[in-house]
This record gives sequence, structure tokens and C-alpha cells, in this order.
Amino acid sequence: METGLSWRNESLGTRIRVALWLRDEVGEGGIFSKARLRGAIQGAEQVDRRMRDLRPAGWVIKTYRDKPSLQPDQLYLEVVGLPVWEREHRAAGLRQISGKTRRFVYERDGHMCRRCGHAAGEPYADDPETRVRLTLGHVSPHKSGSAANAEDLITECARCNETVKHLTGAQLTKEQVWDRMAELPKRGKQDLLAWMRSDCRPLTPTEKVWGMYRQLPAAVREGLQRDLETLMGS
Repeated sequence: METGLSWRNESLGTRIRVALWLRDEVGEGGIFSKARLRGAIQGAEQVDRRMRDLRPAGWVIKTYRDKPSLQPDQLYLEVVGLPVWEREHRAAGLRQISGKTRRFVYERDGHMCRRCGHAAGEPYADDPETRVRLTLGHVSPHKSGSAANAEDLITECARCNETVKHLTGAQLTKEQVWDRMAELPKRGKQDLLAWMRSDCRPLTPTEKVWGMYRQLPAAVREGLQRDLETLMGS
């Protein structure tokens, strides 16, 4: 058994640090917030997701939807599950994604986020200082540690993958979003409904090529741009 591990040790994986923090700082029966968790484990990626990854390992973490006495920003640690900080339990509850499956999903999705349509390395329109980093997400939240198949996975940017982490006080209301939906022309409404049903925005042929282009090294992209300019006579 590994003892003496601390959630403050930045060399440990994020899921292990989150588990140790919950064990040491919250404890079974304790209430905490995501903001408090992020404040403790700063600089680590996808803290919220790593916390959710503990649930398939037997950790019972409830939200206000499960426990009405909680506030919307509060969570309740009901049960500390398997000690994922111990070597024999580190993969408990995790879906193992093979390199072959990872490459297939990225290629199938055109190397673009299927949620927002951004390509790898592209700056966000509303945050040009931040560039897109692609990752894999699950189409449906997983409840077991079984292996993830390609049909279970979708290419997402890190921001879409951590949607909750990036919500702000300026979040639009349901009514505000509906008003914008109602203003769309009929074709726009039809397209939007199709995207809702598939939970992703289909890519046009041009967008697919753009995604392929964006994942190439910078020097290769520059060469392709020159070739296309020559082809187009510009």
C-alpha cells in the first residue's frame, strides 16, 4: 500500500490528487464546491472530469439534483470509493482508449471539435488568446470501467469537454436562447434541430479539409497555403 501521498504533490495525476483532496479535506459526509476543488488543485487540466472519473471506482458524489438540501454549486461526498492513489487501483473505473481507436475517432471527426466546430490549434473567436486543444469525450457519461469503443467517443475541444468549468455569470437563460432560435429562418431552424438530435454540428467538405490541414505541422501548412495560392492564381 502506498502511504504518505499528498494531494499537494503536483507530480501525481490529477485524478489521484482529486481523490486525495476529497479524502483529506472533505471526507465522507462532507460538502464542497467545484470552485473550492479547482482552487486547491490549480494548474491541472480537466479537474471536474477527473472528479467524475472517480464515480465508476465506487466514489459516490452527489449534486443538488440527487440531494435537494444542497445548493446548485455544492456537492456531497457520500462514499469514498477505491483508493485510486494505490498502484493496483489506479485504473479502476477508467475506460482505456487504444491509440488505434484514438486516431480513428480523430480522423472520423475531421480533427475538429464536433461540439463547436473548431479545429486543432485554431484561436477561439471569443478568446483569441486561447487556441483549441482537441481531446476525446464520451457521447454518454460512462458508468463502468469497460473499454471505450469508437462509437462511444467524440472529438471535443478541451473547452467543450469541460463546459461546466467555463460557464460564467453571463450564461444565457433558456428564454434568451429560445429568442435567438425563433429568429432563425426556416432552414436555420431545420439545421439546428438536426444538430440537436445528433448532438454535434456536421462538417462541410471544406471544414473537413480545414480540420485535416490544421493538424499538420506549421511548416507543412505554410507550404500547402503557397500551393493553393499558386493553384488559385493569387
